[in-house]
Amino acid sequence: MVLDLVKGLNDAKTTSGAEVVVATPSVYLDHVHQQLRKDYSVAAQNIYTEPKGAFTGEVSTEMLKDLGIRWTLVGHSERRALFNETDAVVAKKTARALETGLGVIGCLGETLAEFDAGHTEQVVSRQLKAYADVLKDWTHFVIAYEPVWAIGTGKTATPERAQEVHAFLRKWLAANVSAEVAATTRILYGGSVTAANCDALAKQADVDGFLVGGASLKAADFAAIINSGSHKTHL
Repeated sequence: MVLDLVKGLNDAKTTSGAEVVVATPSVYLDHVHQQLRKDYSVAAQNIYTEPKGAFTGEVSTEMLKDLGIRWTLVGHSERRALFNETDAVVAKKTARALETGLGVIGCLGETLAEFDAGHTEQVVSRQLKAYADVLKDWTHFVIAYEPVWAIGTGKTATPERAQEVHAFLRKWLAANVSAEVAATTRILYGGSVTAANCDALAKQADVDGFLVGGASLKAADFAAIINSGSHKTHL
């Protein structure tokens, strides 16, 4: 299957000039890195907090560097929910990745219960603060807002709702980090992004790109998402 996916990505007709990063399971990292078209980058889906030691089965940032991998996801909702990764663990992974020279796509977002209770801003500000507490240089850090209630469910935040949360995140950065960081940090939306809804989402002022899930497994749909905004950054 991985061969078909890589071929589909390599053959995709993209015209936007967007930066594209493909996050693959660790067992496929080297193969995808070697075979994928060179204008795309490859990311790990997870890393470990320590550089070395007796941690059987874990993947360190040094291992990724040896493979030539330049990016990693950190704090994905499934890591938080299924593997009990706290904000502190996510922050430690982020610091480790950046120290090693990897770029970080830092995920955050609220659950359905938190959304229904009106706690979105409270949750994402807490998660963003955990990142901010360990970040000394924001150059290689990208925020990915993924409302958990919209991941793999077919539900998507309306473009207006996505813009509202992204604008809040940028306002938080301006107030708590700096105006420069707020203006330059890329904020991606990730929550059931499809070829059908990407254009409307991409038109929002503070949506800088996408963290794409299931639609990335369909080459034509992924190409449409990549091409949805000529000035956007898609991951």
